Amino acid sequence: MDARTRMDGTAWALLLTLAMLWGGSFFFAKVAVAEVPPLTVVLVRVALAALVLVPVLHLAGGRLPGRADVWRAAFVMAAINNVIPFALFFWASVHVTSGLAAILNATTPLSGVVIAHFLTDDEKATPARLAGVALGLAGVAVLVGPSALGIVDVALLPQLACVAAAISYAFAGVYGRRFRAMGVMPLRTATLQVTASTVLMIPIAATVDRPWTLAVPSAEVLWALVGLAVLCTAVGYLLYFEILKRAGATNLLLVTFLVPVSALLLGGLFLGEAVSGGQAWGMALIGLGLACVDGRLLTRRQ
Repeated sequence: MDARTRMDGTAWALLLTLAMLWGGSFFFAKVAVAEVPPLTVVLVRVALAALVLVPVLHLAGGRLPGRADVWRAAFVMAAINNVIPFALFFWASVHVTSGLAAILNATTPLSGVVIAHFLTDDEKATPARLAGVALGLAGVAVLVGPSALGIVDVALLPQLACVAAAISYAFAGVYGRRFRAMGVMPLRTATLQVTASTVLMIPIAATVDRPWTLAVPSAEVLWALVGLAVLCTAVGYLLYFEILKRAGATNLLLVTFLVPVSALLLGGLFLGEAVSGGQAWGMALIGLGLACVDGRLLTRRQ
């Protein structure tokens, strides 16, 4: 494994923080789509995030680049990492349970390992990585439990939408590596992405949802939209691109295994929800899978 693609302590801390933030995104999205159409939720999410990150970038002494090649890459990244997967997941969340969505979202590293193997030189698939991804996916399934799947009564199309969104995220994890090669740092990359996403989403949401005709959402939904935009998107993508720069695409995509864990732990800490034995086994499997993908534990044993 190339040194650049190995997780150090800082990268693990960033990954865990990102998982905690994105663990809340399923909750915020579920609240938001109850009153706001999915495409408008996507627009509000990226537009508010852009309104946060653009001033932060200027305060940090930076500015949006004028290079055409950087903007082209930003629009591609916006499409495959925001517009397409956000729209698919938000639409599917109206029709599928959160448990099933979590499992389908956790297939992202499966696609990521394959895509990175063929499209990169330093993130080739290894038996340890493949075993780690399989263990992680099994852990998510055990963590969520069969009762949360609701597969029998769920239409096939929303499930396929979740899988397509996960594949889009996987391509984005590999594609986003080029910003480092271009010399674009994480804060600027995150700002570029959400700005380009806003430009793409304005005509789409305006044509499909006509948001100016919608009723004003409740205070609960407004706060959910703010949390989705500021915490899960603005802060989340700062961490996303920093992890991508430090540890590579395959390691970055492991966050999808940790998102259900973070949601469970947040429920235990703030809602008093007990952790069952099955859920503990699920977290153990996820931890073992992460250790396999990381590789250092096996190296030490050898």
